[in-house]
Amino acid sequence: MKKTIYHGSHHIIQMPVYHGGRPHNDYGYGFYCTESSEMAREWAVSEEHDGYANCYHLDMEGLRILNLNRDYSVLTWLAILIQNRTFNIDTPLAVEVSRYLRENFFVETAAYDIVIGYRADDSYFSFAQDFLSGAISFQQLQRAMYLGELGEQIVLVSPKAFSAIRFMGCEKALRSDWLQKKLQRDQKSRAEYLHSDRMRYRRGELYAVTILDQEIGPDDPRLFQQGGRS
Repeated sequence: MKKTIYHGSHHIIQMPVYHGGRPHNDYGYGFYCTESSEMAREWAVSEEHDGYANCYHLDMEGLRILNLNRDYSVLTWLAILIQNRTFNIDTPLAVEVSRYLRENFFVETAAYDIVIGYRADDSYFSFAQDFLSGAISFQQLQRAMYLGELGEQIVLVSPKAFSAIRFMGCEKALRSDWLQKKLQRDQKSRAEYLHSDRMRYRRGELYAVTILDQEIGPDDPRLFQQGGRS
């Protein structure tokens, strides 16, 4: 199976380099792509720079794929995020939940060629921090992940995956066209989150302290109800 994927960057990248990125991205070292050319344009621009949506064909045949959105709960995504990104973990509960998730929900991405999962932009990062601090439930976090419609990112994480892509060209992304759209997407997700009932305690839902106290594991069926595993 072949996919057309895009990578947003300040530069034209004809030959992506394995381990050429930053180690502290969502899933560690990797080449971060999307199936949406529009999303790639948003990712490509900043206040200082225009960018490019680099286009590639990816041959998925024979690649080992870790699909976090299909095969795991959002807590596995969060455990991987905690392992790779810098979090503001400043309460005893958040410290303990972070440890528990790493020990019980973490999946080693190095065993795969491709990782498919959420992209932790600034707003999604704040949702995750609220869960770790006990401010929102697991179910509220799960619903929040669909705000802003960021979609999935496809991340190449092995030499085999890098050898399976072919550069098809690029499209210019002007910050005058795409920066505002990028900011509006983040603002939209934050506004929807703030206007939700996030500050109301939801009886019967799973909070961080409940997951700790009940020692809930990655296969607990409650983690896959109401839009969990597909």
